[in-house]
Amino acid sequence: MTPSAEAPVLVIGRQGQVASALQRLAPALLRQRPLVMAGRPELDLAAADFAELLAALLRNLQPALVINAAAYTAVDRAESEPELAMAVNGNAVGVMARACAERGIPLFHLSTDYVFDGSGEQPWAPGDATAPLGVYGASKLLGEQLLQQAVREQGLKALVLRVSWVFGQKGVNFVRTMLRLAASAMS
Repeated sequence: MTPSAEAPVLVIGRQGQVASALQRLAPALLRQRPLVMAGRPELDLAAADFAELLAALLRNLQPALVINAAAYTAVDRAESEPELAMAVNGNAVGVMARACAERGIPLFHLSTDYVFDGSGEQPWAPGDATAPLGVYGASKLLGEQLLQQAVREQGLKALVLRVSWVFGQKGVNFVRTMLRLAASAMS
């Protein structure tokens, strides 16, 4: 099924750096296509009923594209909250992938270079062997694996983008952290 020209782009995630940037840039990027943001508390990726909530949302909106901008991003805290990290970064991505595949909706998913072990001198290539060193990387890898399963078994059209840092005007990121540390060192 081909979506109508007015079919929205659905962004899963509402308050993070990527979702905030998409909200700001959407009018110029999407022209007439609406952008719909869905996130907590109405759409909680860790909730037991996430699959049902997502299915209802997809059925009602019939989006042209789903962008997963939601993630559990507390890398260090993931070690003490592995179930939550796996639920959000792993299992919820699998739910999204299956739901999008069932409806013929393409899925764009952000992942991380933490799926690798950080060794070596060469840039990573998409097909390189993964070897996450912690829970955060393992949770993101699980999400990628479940998404790829939907690609293979259900014909999902998907794009996975692995990033090392997300920078923005909002939230915690490398640039803002370095500026804060520099300011505190100078005072």
